[in-house]
Amino acid sequence: MCGIVGFVDNSKNKKKTIKQMADLIKHRGPDSEGFYTNDKVALGFRRLSIIDLEGGNQPIFNEDQTKLVFMNGEIYNYQLLKEDLLAKGHHFTTDSDTEVLLHGYEEYKEDFLLMLRGMFAFVIYDVVSNELFGARDFYGIKPFYYYLNKKQFIFGSEIKSFLGHPNFKKELNRNMLEDYLTFQYSVGEETFFKNVYKLQPGHYFKYKDHNLTIKKYYSIAFEPDNKKSEHQWQKTLKEILNDSIKAHKHADVEVGSFLSSGVDSSFISTVAHVDKTFTVGWDNQKYSEIDYAKELSQIIGVKNTNKKISKKEYFDHFAHIQYYMDEPLADPSAIALYFVANVASKEVKVALSGEGSDEIFGGYNIYHEPFSLSFYYKIPYPIRRLLGILIYPLRHHRGFNFIYRRSLKLEERYIGNAFMFEPSETKQILNYKPQKENYKRLTKPYYNKVKAYDDVSKMQYIDFNFWLVGDILLKADKMSMANSLEVRVPFLDRLLIDTARKIPTKYKIKDGKTKYLFREVAREVLPQKWSDKKKLGFPVPIREWLKEDDIYNLIKNKFLESEEFFKPNKIIKLLDQHKKGKRDNSRKIWTIYSFLVWYEEYFIKR
Repeated sequence: MCGIVGFVDNSKNKKKTIKQMADLIKHRGPDSEGFYTNDKVALGFRRLSIIDLEGGNQPIFNEDQTKLVFMNGEIYNYQLLKEDLLAKGHHFTTDSDTEVLLHGYEEYKEDFLLMLRGMFAFVIYDVVSNELFGARDFYGIKPFYYYLNKKQFIFGSEIKSFLGHPNFKKELNRNMLEDYLTFQYSVGEETFFKNVYKLQPGHYFKYKDHNLTIKKYYSIAFEPDNKKSEHQWQKTLKEILNDSIKAHKHADVEVGSFLSSGVDSSFISTVAHVDKTFTVGWDNQKYSEIDYAKELSQIIGVKNTNKKISKKEYFDHFAHIQYYMDEPLADPSAIALYFVANVASKEVKVALSGEGSDEIFGGYNIYHEPFSLSFYYKIPYPIRRLLGILIYPLRHHRGFNFIYRRSLKLEERYIGNAFMFEPSETKQILNYKPQKENYKRLTKPYYNKVKAYDDVSKMQYIDFNFWLVGDILLKADKMSMANSLEVRVPFLDRLLIDTARKIPTKYKIKDGKTKYLFREVAREVLPQKWSDKKKLGFPVPIREWLKEDDIYNLIKNKFLESEEFFKPNKIIKLLDQHKKGKRDNSRKIWTIYSFLVWYEEYFIKR
């Protein structure tokens, strides 16, 4: 795993600038560095050595030195691809997976992307034509940001690297706050920095002569195959899961695994036969998964290293973590992920993790609603809609919330696994007039593509394109890399997903269980205590901490100083309601607080 940086402009001191940029993401690759500069471009690289420890340094050039490549990621089928390229006459100088990208692009151009199996963000530079070609992996496992104006093109694995360029103009993109308050993360191509964008998953770009072109090369489609029986599906899924985990374990260094109480990480830890597992929990036993992890580790005969996170540690590290995140993220579990990565990094360089399983196998509890609430959906829609209108003022209260949500069509109420503030609530708390239309402008184009899908598949599709990219994979990359640890996600393997996307919904949600088919496969290697365990997420005691005086006062003081963005009296009311137990506002409070801490890190302290 690595970090890449680069820029195209006419500035002087390119060597100094690119070194400054790379140093700001040294945590992504503390083992070595590499650079290429000429009068037009500067490219840089920080390396965390995983494969071909001695020979895999970057940049890597082609045979005649006319092209070079920098990559952040891993290509799991590089050996097969290399055989094909050798047969076609290409010559390799390393045993690394990165070099396959260079020769593959020479041979097949952008069509080569669909031959890859891995996680990646890379750039190939043509020295002769002065053209940059770059791409981001299919699902957004690895990040890629770029800064674009009329004179400059700057790119990197993390936005903070841009701070090392003297011509980077750091400005807050204030309009991002509105969508963030709804989604709890930075959604879409834009970022919280003006003129800084995310290259979206499954896209590639070309940059030449101040012209940037971006094209999509991959998108997922759920296409159920009802010809196979449940038994046939179970056998197929078992084979592809084992193959993916085997491929993701390949490395020239020791590989461990994160382990919670859930079926995803438990399955990976067991099937991968790792030597070490890593777990974090809390002083509050109600929220801790350590005992589950220790018990399973003993059963499968591996060492478990675990840590209890105190409330003080959690809040002491929070600002530091928001800096590493690049943009505000209000997922409380991100901090826990930082700590488990920190624990693992002291013993291994690579850890396997279970991200993506819920989105592809149908694991979120909300996916069960179309089945468990089918009785309510038998009420004619006009009646449900009328009931929703009548109880609208009471929609945040238990019971009434149920009626209100069911008065809305899926396309109106579901934006992914989190929904923080409605547009009407955002208007009430912001200290300025919102400039953007509501959230449906973002989700509608995606819903339009899946009109024929059942509701479960629609939710999966939305989560896959929003929640997974903007929250789950963002925090997995940033929190692991902050600790110089590579995290690999076997459930987000190209071959596995090409199989799993065809599983019929009747085998995803069945017998009162989510992720049914995957659980049946897991049952073959795991005790029922783990294979049937209900989805928990990553439990964090935020709800309780916000009622305690020290944390309440900490956040209240932050809210009192928030006039630049919010109406303090409105957001403090949310805090008071929560403390008194009148309403659970914990996630909304955390969304606001996370933004304010992030803003202080990037625009006040730095």
